[in-house]
Amino acid sequence: MNLTVIGTGYVGLVTGTCFAEMGNNVICVDNNEKKVDMLNNGQVPIYEPGLDEMVIRNKQEGRLSFTTDINEAVNRSLVCFIAVGTPPGEDGSADLSYVLQVAESIAEHMNEYKIIVDKSTVPVGTGNMVKKKVQEVLNKRKVSYEFDVVSNPEFLKEGNAVDDFMKPDRVIIGSDNVRVAELMKVLYSPFNRTNDRVIIMSVLSAEMTKYAANAMLATKISFINEIARICEITGADIGEVRHGIGSDSRIGYKFIYPGVGYGGSCFPKDVKALIQAGKERDLPLKILQAVEDVNEEQKDVLADKVLNHYGDDLSGKTFAVWGLSFKPQTDDMREAPSIVIINKLVEHGAKIQAFDPVATEEAKKVFCGQKQISFFDNNYQALEGAEALLLVTEWHQFRYPDFNKIKQLLNKPVIFDGRNQYDPQKMKETGFVHYSIGRPFR
Repeated sequence: MNLTVIGTGYVGLVTGTCFAEMGNNVICVDNNEKKVDMLNNGQVPIYEPGLDEMVIRNKQEGRLSFTTDINEAVNRSLVCFIAVGTPPGEDGSADLSYVLQVAESIAEHMNEYKIIVDKSTVPVGTGNMVKKKVQEVLNKRKVSYEFDVVSNPEFLKEGNAVDDFMKPDRVIIGSDNVRVAELMKVLYSPFNRTNDRVIIMSVLSAEMTKYAANAMLATKISFINEIARICEITGADIGEVRHGIGSDSRIGYKFIYPGVGYGGSCFPKDVKALIQAGKERDLPLKILQAVEDVNEEQKDVLADKVLNHYGDDLSGKTFAVWGLSFKPQTDDMREAPSIVIINKLVEHGAKIQAFDPVATEEAKKVFCGQKQISFFDNNYQALEGAEALLLVTEWHQFRYPDFNKIKQLLNKPVIFDGRNQYDPQKMKETGFVHYSIGRPFR
């Protein structure tokens, strides 16, 4: 099929590239000329494992192109995907201005029947708003092209997005038109050869499914973090508790890892948006409000452990931080717990020596040249002269470091383990003071 994907962020770029990989002709549109130039030169502006090679291959083979010309893209395509951002407003609600601007642009350039697909994460009812916006523009143009609006939410994990798209758990298609739903099934059929993973539902239900899925996963994270807190107070070990509850098939082990809170572009934004959607309908979503509150408090836990150990005045003290991105295998710093942790330590007078395998450049933008924060190209270099190590993001290379080398480089052998990567007993035997989340202090 001939497809257009408007927006070349995580969702749009992965979507367009993976469709091209399966033989479709895909035009990716973005209004950022610099980004389009980068992509046309084979440079991928985001870090996503496996994406670079796929973009280059499909561009070279002529199935994938990048442009700022939405007119040409819409004219040449049957299916137009909207994959732009929906950032949170001041009240937490999703900002739909970019989505509606794209809908308006599609309508301005439509030359025949089109299928307009909402790939962005949007509140319930957005499909109707897109439909209304398109029809308004067509009426102004005094043309009567038919069109359909489909909800096709993404379920991509940053750091594993390509694999998630190529081997989906499910494909949600929200459409009130049976023929359009069947056409969308054909589009996704190459990703669906062994099992039928396509689920067809109404547009409204598809929009809610995306929010509900992210809200449920965020709930599991906040739940285990709150249980971790009471484990610390009572002397229980969250690792043992996690094993005990995760062995129940109704619960499972996924998303019940205690840590320093969730971040990224999805969970925080979507939980806030769903809470706000409830408020707008006079329905307080009390569980989700608690999920949000617990997560915000959890981001302070590791820094609070540092302050409890060293006191409130950290002047003259330097701390090494391993891991800055909100999760491994991405350079995404949006809502990253590292931001809260580092800023809190700096507020108390500390200096920071930070390392991340891929997120350093994004982190520099976030911290805006703060003199108290230095960035290093090697994780061990970041340890030199530091009072302690804070493990914030669980990159694979941090799982089995050289602990003897760590002891030599730190002023004192102290580790604040924000992801429970290290065994407390082994840390004690190795001579470390080891703080973790929800486990007895050694």
